[in-house]
Amino acid sequence: MDVFLSSSQLLPFVAASVLLTLAPGPDNLLVLALGMARGRRQGVAFGLGCAAGCLNHTALAALGVGALIVASELAFGALRVAGGVYLIWLGIQALRHAAPTDARRLVIPTDSCASLFRRGLLANAINPKVVLFFLAFLPQFVQAELGAAAWQIVQLGVIFTVQAAVVFALIGFFAGALGERLARHPAVTAWLDRLAGGLFLLLGLRLLSGR
Repeated sequence: MDVFLSSSQLLPFVAASVLLTLAPGPDNLLVLALGMARGRRQGVAFGLGCAAGCLNHTALAALGVGALIVASELAFGALRVAGGVYLIWLGIQALRHAAPTDARRLVIPTDSCASLFRRGLLANAINPKVVLFFLAFLPQFVQAELGAAAWQIVQLGVIFTVQAAVVFALIGFFAGALGERLARHPAVTAWLDRLAGGLFLLLGLRLLSGR
């Protein structure tokens, strides 16, 4: 395991990873919406959870399990359904959070950062589209002449996770800062929760439909 990434691998990979992470997609849109709805700490926690979920896909890609999942229509379909149902459940929770302020205090406790981290991690870890992305993206930067391809994939996956954590945390922080200003108006806060919930539902239904 003494094979390490070369600069000719590392620099293009980091540049491509940052650009792909910044491009509008399910993860950063969810971090943006949830940060605006819940606040800076919650947005950062959810974003870090989404980034941590990339470690699961790194392990699957390195072990070759991801390729087996993609090759099995049943396994891939089951993962797609599980991911879609989970996103829909998150959407329902966000819509419940959009209840009037007084009712919200009575029946819906504020989500902890640890809870939101776990939700972000699970939402990313069971998303079959991210499995496909890692299987297609990481091997492009593996240099066969160095050997130890699985170890190279692990290194690439960890680097991708680190940069994703930075990008998602920044998105969650600044979205949360804006949301906290808007939160001074209860009606706006409720609509932000509805926006986050609607986005979760939309992405969940899209995943279930196979699109």
